Amino acid sequence: MPTEHNLRAILDLARWAPSGDNTQPWRFEVVDAHHVVVHGFDTRGHCVYDLDGHASELSLGTLLETMAIAASGQGLAMQARRRSEAPTGRPTFELRFTPDAGVRPDPLLGSIERRSVQRRAMSTRRLTAQEKRALEAAVAPHGRVLWREDFSQRLAMARLLSAIAKVRLSMPEAYRVHRDIIEWKARFSIDRVPDQALGVDAVTARLMRFVLGSWERVRFFNRYLAGTAAPRLQMDLLPGVACAAHFVLLASREPRTIDDHVAAGRAVQRFWLTATHLGLNLQPATTPLIFGRYLREQRPFTTQPGLEAETARAVQRLETLLGPQALRQAVFMGRVGAGPAARSRSLRLPLQQLEVVRAQPSGSAREQRPLSRAG
Repeated sequence: MPTEHNLRAILDLARWAPSGDNTQPWRFEVVDAHHVVVHGFDTRGHCVYDLDGHASELSLGTLLETMAIAASGQGLAMQARRRSEAPTGRPTFELRFTPDAGVRPDPLLGSIERRSVQRRAMSTRRLTAQEKRALEAAVAPHGRVLWREDFSQRLAMARLLSAIAKVRLSMPEAYRVHRDIIEWKARFSIDRVPDQALGVDAVTARLMRFVLGSWERVRFFNRYLAGTAAPRLQMDLLPGVACAAHFVLLASREPRTIDDHVAAGRAVQRFWLTATHLGLNLQPATTPLIFGRYLREQRPFTTQPGLEAETARAVQRLETLLGPQALRQAVFMGRVGAGPAARSRSLRLPLQQLEVVRAQPSGSAREQRPLSRAG
């Protein structure tokens, strides 16, 4: 039977699963040495990028896949079941680990802690046929990959991301998120994104820190001093061209349920870990997909006049680049390429801060998290 040592090793690796803005929307309840309950929570109450909870559900999928891979290193098979009775916004999973003589350590096991986000320029060397086959196999048979590799395609995607960034940097709803998730003067952060990982130069980082001090400053700089220009150039346009390819992961059908998004998250993690295993860098760019879904579902996401129309124009460009059906099936997108790994990155909360000793009543999991930022 599994021991507590086995379980702790699994949970310690599970911490490294990716999540939007390093929110880590999960808590672990250890029932015994072979039974763990994962208490998930979404961030719809305060994050404009997660108003329907799907971004957090995707992250929970990456967590489950990470745990299954980690379990393989202990010679264990993992079975996962979602509690159907869990309240909206609190996906909860029963995980059981059993010895299995047929289980071998997953080749992606060593990439779990090394996986990170590279927001700076990557090599423009084209992916080899072998690299592309490995990445495509990571999401098969339940998904496939669309590639946009030629310079003209990378430039079109970079311009699209720059247009979406202009919307993000002009929204009061996004301002509150950006203000809270950046840890300034930091190379690493256990519960946020360090400013040195943003992909901007030191002068722009200092300016961003000053401007994000208040919404009034943001409005003034955006209106009179082209305040979005430098961040968009350094964080979206230039990196969007400086990569091997942009990719879009497509599910076999349009995801609609919690389970669909969790399954998509598991595929995302295998894709990302495979890229890391191949020595490649990756940066997600999911905001166009999120805002596009809001528009399709007529879900309001900003009170700023004109921004939803501007977003619609940008999403229309993405539909032209991908096709309307592909846009509906898309679950994840970003850019990938070779080159040095990121020197600055988000870390994770210690395992003891991610554990709960009993099932949490509805509404309390978020409060249990030791936060160093608002929200």
